[in-house]
Amino acid sequence: MRSISEYFTKAKPLISHVVNTLFPARCAACRELVGKHGALCVECWQNIHFIADPTCCKCGLPFEYNIGEKALCGRCMEHTPTYTQARAVFKYDETSKGQIVAFKYHDKTQLAPVFGEWLARIAGDYTAKAQAIIPVPLHYWRLLGRRYNQATLLAYSLARHTDLPVLPDTLIRTRKTSSQSGLTRRQRIENMRAAFWVTPDRRELLKNKSVILVDDVMTTGATLNACSRALHDAGVTDVYVLTLARTVIAD
Repeated sequence: MRSISEYFTKAKPLISHVVNTLFPARCAACRELVGKHGALCVECWQNIHFIADPTCCKCGLPFEYNIGEKALCGRCMEHTPTYTQARAVFKYDETSKGQIVAFKYHDKTQLAPVFGEWLARIAGDYTAKAQAIIPVPLHYWRLLGRRYNQATLLAYSLARHTDLPVLPDTLIRTRKTSSQSGLTRRQRIENMRAAFWVTPDRRELLKNKSVILVDDVMTTGATLNACSRALHDAGVTDVYVLTLARTVIAD
């Protein structure tokens, strides 16, 4: 007698065909028809400005020319980040802004699997060095209004390509900060000062460990520095930052 799982295995191709017929795969960004669910069309793919070496060895800012493997950008030389290293998938510009905004504010959560795969590609040796993935948290009231934390979705999508656990309840926002949009670098730093802490039950778990910190966009790095500082205060050794996008401003 066949088990239910055997019947399901045989029926799976038919189910997939029916689903794809009723709900055809569309570009995760512009909704044009594509070959598979979660993919981007050729035009959307070509318009993304992916970040590649050479970059600042600390914050991942792309350089126009290769000036050495351990080269630092001017900002990192002036103010050393609290995190160990950071990398981003692509530039935050007019081309990518629409996808980020759609994902972050307009429920386009179908982009998460695509973004998670891209994060895994740039993670490099971070996944071998770290013991956990931690998303940058939203304040409770902001999470209630938005219904999901985009950084947590990215963290879980990244985890599907690694053997690392996601610890979404590790970092807590101690207060509701103002929106970072439109603030100067100094204002962003002040806005994020003492805005995060690590929950007591995670401190022993994270002591002398290394983690991957995930967020959607790096602008000045104020939020990521504040999170990293809180993690270091809790005993974390190294914080490796992965973001989907980052602003690129020449020094």
